[in-house]
Amino acid sequence: MQKICISRVSKVRVRLTFCSRIDPIVEELNSYRLLLLFRLGLCRYAMKPFLGFVCTIMFYIVYRTTNYQYLQTELDSKLYRFYTSKESVVASTLKGLPRGIIEAKSDLELKPLWSTSSSKLEANNSTPHNLLAMPVGLKQKRNVNTIVQKFLQENFTIILFHYDGKLDGWQDLEWSNKAIHVVAQNQTKWWYAKRFLHPAAVSIYDYIFLWDEDLGVQHFNPKRYLNIVKTEGLEISQPALDPNSTGIHHRITVRKRTNKFHRRVYDSRGSVKCSDASDGPPCAGFVEGMAPVFSRAAWHCAWHLIQNDLVHGWGMDIKLGYCAQGDRSKKVGIVDSEYVVHQGIQSLGGPSAKKTRNSLDLRKTNTVDMRAEIRRQSTMELKMFKRRWEKAVKEDTNWVDPFLRRRGRKQRLDM
Repeated sequence: MQKICISRVSKVRVRLTFCSRIDPIVEELNSYRLLLLFRLGLCRYAMKPFLGFVCTIMFYIVYRTTNYQYLQTELDSKLYRFYTSKESVVASTLKGLPRGIIEAKSDLELKPLWSTSSSKLEANNSTPHNLLAMPVGLKQKRNVNTIVQKFLQENFTIILFHYDGKLDGWQDLEWSNKAIHVVAQNQTKWWYAKRFLHPAAVSIYDYIFLWDEDLGVQHFNPKRYLNIVKTEGLEISQPALDPNSTGIHHRITVRKRTNKFHRRVYDSRGSVKCSDASDGPPCAGFVEGMAPVFSRAAWHCAWHLIQNDLVHGWGMDIKLGYCAQGDRSKKVGIVDSEYVVHQGIQSLGGPSAKKTRNSLDLRKTNTVDMRAEIRRQSTMELKMFKRRWEKAVKEDTNWVDPFLRRRGRKQRLDM
């Protein structure tokens, strides 16, 4: 009888050993649930009834816990798939290089051709971590100079996109040689951003200010602005607009005089009603395209959202909340205490021909109304962007809209 008992125990040990040896093979299947079920099926029959019952209960508890972790991991990978790069991917694309030589990041800092003691000291004492990028034309030189002077005081890096091609007109400014200048005739802000602000190229900057040139900054201080943004955890933001600004399109961007910042607006006027139930653009989680400010992570996402061929960017501001690194109603906001004046100066294409001549003269001279053509192109691009978004959502069966899920959860709680 003793030999028989030893034989049974040895069989159990053999089977348990077999269970442990096949673990690496099962793990390659990348499925926690399959692993646990497989273990359960092999190990349950290797024990006495009582031990088998205990084993079943234990594995059931572990299965439920692991299954929850698995589902949570899957959900996170869908919501934040822009930020889940694997070393294996890098290794496969850069396998021709030794790992230690790979430099995946870049910046827009000017480097001296030779080193001196003063340049070394300056590099050690003042390293900028924020970036101001603006499309500019020579006609707005005075206003741009005012903006840049404020940002240079806070040690920002400056990059100017010259859409009119007139670079020489900026050389007399003291700070001109410290800025980065990019010249491309008649291109938009989003065209420049897509090509020259790649996340890898701006990876050292904590915040990227992607502003228009026609903003009055008399009541704006970059340092105080960033202090508010950091304290409140805003990943995407913009300064509020003075109520007297030109070209205010959304009520949420208007400055609230008694607030430091705000994340939503309540408005019963117009076609869009904003109430407590409104948790999305343009009532909450929204900034407009003239003066957005992005954190590093938010810009990494937003850069991928910019369509390479849709240069006017219409409609993209409605979707920026998906790059807010969480709940857009909390991570996106308008800063009221540091506000700007939007002057609404139309630059690309020049003034509208309708303002300079009547339609009869326009037909006689066969002159193209550039502003009208730009508006027509912008409207067409807006429709294309909407179609692409709808198509992408339909085709990506693994993507889950995080805001629809939250809305459904909120509705169930209210019931």
